[in-house]
Amino acid sequence: MGTMEFPKDLSEVALEMLLIVQPEKRKTVQRLQSDKQTESRASHQSQGFLKVENRNNRQQQNQENDLQGHEVQMQQIITSCSDEGTQVTVEVHARNSTPQLFKKFSFGKAYPWDKSCLKSMPLDQKQFEKLDAYATKVTAKGGVEDLVKTLLRVAHTDLEKVRAIWTWICHHIEYDVVGFYNKDQLSFKPKDVLQSGKSICEGYAGLFEQMCSLAGVQCMNLSGHSKGHGYRTGQTFTGEYDHAWNAVYLDGRWHLVDSTWGSGSIDDCFSKFTFRYNEFYFLTHPALFINNHFPDNSNWQLLKPTVTLKQFESNMLYKSDFYKMGLLAAHPETPIIQTVNGKVAITVESHSPMLFMFELKGAKEYSLMTLKRSGMNLELYPQKIGSHKLQIYAKSSKGLEELYSCVLEYIVECSSIDRNVCFPKELHQPVGHSWFTERQGFLRPSHRGPIISTNDGRCDLSFILSKDLSVLASLHSDKSLTEDTSRRHILQVCQGNKVDFKIHLPHAGNFALKLFAKKKSDPGNYNYIFNYLISCPNADVKWPVFPQTYSKWAEGFELVEPLAGLLTANRCIKFKLKLHSIVKAFVQCEKTCPLSLSKEGYWEGSCSTAGCKEVFVMVLENANHKFYSHILKYEVESQ
Repeated sequence: MGTMEFPKDLSEVALEMLLIVQPEKRKTVQRLQSDKQTESRASHQSQGFLKVENRNNRQQQNQENDLQGHEVQMQQIITSCSDEGTQVTVEVHARNSTPQLFKKFSFGKAYPWDKSCLKSMPLDQKQFEKLDAYATKVTAKGGVEDLVKTLLRVAHTDLEKVRAIWTWICHHIEYDVVGFYNKDQLSFKPKDVLQSGKSICEGYAGLFEQMCSLAGVQCMNLSGHSKGHGYRTGQTFTGEYDHAWNAVYLDGRWHLVDSTWGSGSIDDCFSKFTFRYNEFYFLTHPALFINNHFPDNSNWQLLKPTVTLKQFESNMLYKSDFYKMGLLAAHPETPIIQTVNGKVAITVESHSPMLFMFELKGAKEYSLMTLKRSGMNLELYPQKIGSHKLQIYAKSSKGLEELYSCVLEYIVECSSIDRNVCFPKELHQPVGHSWFTERQGFLRPSHRGPIISTNDGRCDLSFILSKDLSVLASLHSDKSLTEDTSRRHILQVCQGNKVDFKIHLPHAGNFALKLFAKKKSDPGNYNYIFNYLISCPNADVKWPVFPQTYSKWAEGFELVEPLAGLLTANRCIKFKLKLHSIVKAFVQCEKTCPLSLSKEGYWEGSCSTAGCKEVFVMVLENANHKFYSHILKYEVESQ
């Protein structure tokens, strides 16, 4: 970069510059005369750039290889004027450089890939609706020139031209899976690609470049390393470049596109291509494009500072859906993570509430995933030594019927196993209360964390229900528990829109407490909503089941004592319950023992368990009725 002094009368200035843009004939130096109009434009640009028209030339320095290995050349001269207009700075850029480099955080936000700036220029997708619809339906009946002419009937600006070309290629050129394995037999000439309707990346990029050229838009054919098919997390890149893409010149700067990756995807076996349009690779923000594209010349990263190959190799690979869904970051930020005492912890940050799931391939694991309004936390305990691929999936909270998409991958290096961790098989992910459970109607939980810890084997849990819900809960462990037994270790009390659960564990260990709900007006089945992990380390814990409840156990009823469903034989047992809308209550054992209503509003009394195997609590709901209803059933220990 150099500077030069200018005379006061700018109209008399003559600036000589050498412009090298294409590998064609060498021409003489072009002399540019600065006139009054140029002076007027320059005086209004404080730190702007005045683009100088390119001229065909060739020079023997700053050479670089193109996709075919030929030495090609381009330079651009950019001038910027100060406010005073007395000095011009001249920047000489290499052929594959850019007038304006994007700084990595050029948008002034913590995450340059926030949904509002996934692109390298502001775009309104709606402006392309008619253009895309037209370009998608165009058929290539003639050659490349005829195709471009047809597309330009509705595309007038450079942006519209590039969009029409991009859309057509992405929807009409199929990736040649067979040809990938027989590259020597492929022709990458645009006319041949168009005629066959299929190619690999070099054919896509070559066709895109020629169509842009015919449309009058500057376009470059770029090559480099990519994290595409066959990429292994953490691998190094050596040898020949494996991918080709393009850069287009719009509104005074270069922008990146990859029509190959924009057209669709290939299955894991690399045997079948499926058209699946991907908007992400059209004018992708350079800070995102570098995630999986490393050009052979660092200037074409369009970033300042540039990323080194070593950084590219060690950086996380975020899938395009990661950005399209509004995800912001993942921690750790390295693709290979080591277990610490048998555990890895992963956090994903999102712009809005999302649903997540994951898969650890090749190893059993114990895990605990919790949802946040802005992402998720995952604790993972692999149960096998070695390297395991971890894939994390996500989907929008709005479209619950949508499929999950893989958003990122890790390699988990497990050097030790935590044998003390053993979560029940029935524990579903995610665990604990979240924005999702609130959406389902469970508000103000008494316990927000995913784990409920208890030393004596007893715990309480309560919610405020925002909807007219009927709720059920069940308890599960890896030790055998029948469905009836699992539910009888939970006593549920409903008071208006508040629901309380008393849990008495049958033994020590870890349990999944599952919660189900349905609308009270819905005659159908209960739907699973979420679960907690209950942990009890005390080996002496052994609580009996609660008494069996009947359908007449109404909302608002509360059992104070006895809570144990198994009563001691030959004992006098006290009963205390809060009941409403009844006229009489009694305990039926060997004989009938009436309960009386106290001033505090409790039905109280006692009876002996001598000579009986079962004890029932019964109520009369109306004085005119003759029949009593069972509400509770106890069993008596054998003598």
